Amino acid sequence: MTATVLKPGARIVAAMSGGVDSSVTAALLKRQGYDVVGITLQLYPSDPQPSRKGACCAGADIYDAKRVAESLKIPHYVLDYESPFRKKVIEDFAESYAKGETPIPCVRCNERVKFADMLDMARELGAEAMATGHYVRRVEGASGAELHAAADSNRDQSYFLFTTTQAQLDYLRFPLGDMEKTEVRAIAAELSLINAAKPDSQDICFVPQGHYTGIVNKMKPNAARPGDIVDLSGAVLGRHDGIVHFTVGQRKGLGLSGNEEPLFVLKLDPVNDRVVVGPRAALGSSSITLREVNWLGPKTAPFEARVKVRSMRPPVAATVTPLADGGAQVELAAPEDAIAPGQACVFYEVGGSRVLGGGWIAAQAAAA
Repeated sequence: MTATVLKPGARIVAAMSGGVDSSVTAALLKRQGYDVVGITLQLYPSDPQPSRKGACCAGADIYDAKRVAESLKIPHYVLDYESPFRKKVIEDFAESYAKGETPIPCVRCNERVKFADMLDMARELGAEAMATGHYVRRVEGASGAELHAAADSNRDQSYFLFTTTQAQLDYLRFPLGDMEKTEVRAIAAELSLINAAKPDSQDICFVPQGHYTGIVNKMKPNAARPGDIVDLSGAVLGRHDGIVHFTVGQRKGLGLSGNEEPLFVLKLDPVNDRVVVGPRAALGSSSITLREVNWLGPKTAPFEARVKVRSMRPPVAATVTPLADGGAQVELAAPEDAIAPGQACVFYEVGGSRVLGGGWIAAQAAAA
């Protein structure tokens, strides 16, 4: 397949969140001679929390994006996506917690809003590509564009982009993939961008101070039903105020004491409103069943890979087998602790940085 080369002067839409990464992305594209158009999504009513630090998509971010666009002398549009974001991301987040899962809303936002609706708008504006400030690399391969982990492993965001399709990847660009954050901030300072020293996003944008249960209880009030805390044998050890308060691997907040060893959440049972707990030794799983797998590499069965089951964990050796239902079975070379349904399992090539695909964790089996 012929590599897609963008000529100087080609129009590129820059997704501008108001943060330093997307701002520098727009600046680099402008410096390289492209016709840059900035787009910012408004995901909330105007200025819900304009000064909240460490979060993205707050009211002040739109203002910051506008100011940066003005300083770069590029056109800038703000698109009202409050309703689609609520339906496609926030409602899914609440539904996932109500089912006893631990969701990743940033993945859903990339999949269903930024790389779908926003990408369609970029095409309507006549852009030949859309660029974002994600720390990942896009590499032209023999069969088309490939998604690779960022050069800086401490900033890599490839785990959160596993749902990116081949067609989307062909259209997307990631100018920061080979850079370190210090270099990005230095460029922002050099250009006197107003957000050069702006803190990185930390919270889920629609969950103030990490209090996600308020969102879930409001949208899914029945998810907060009280129930029993039980051990692996089914013996009742205590009571809880709703499974939405727990996630697999959690130790604090169980309200249990006097046990021979610390207890951890092993499983959430939404049907019976039970939280199953046990010792740390019972947290390990070696077999994972995935649903909704997105393939970005050769789909052969089975194949060896390195997989990540949490965004902050290093990849580990595994064998991946595609299933006829669109899912996959993953057998880990060594057990991993606290594998939670609702999280993602992302596949990377052995001995390299390419993302081969990934899926949502549906179930896990204890280590033998």
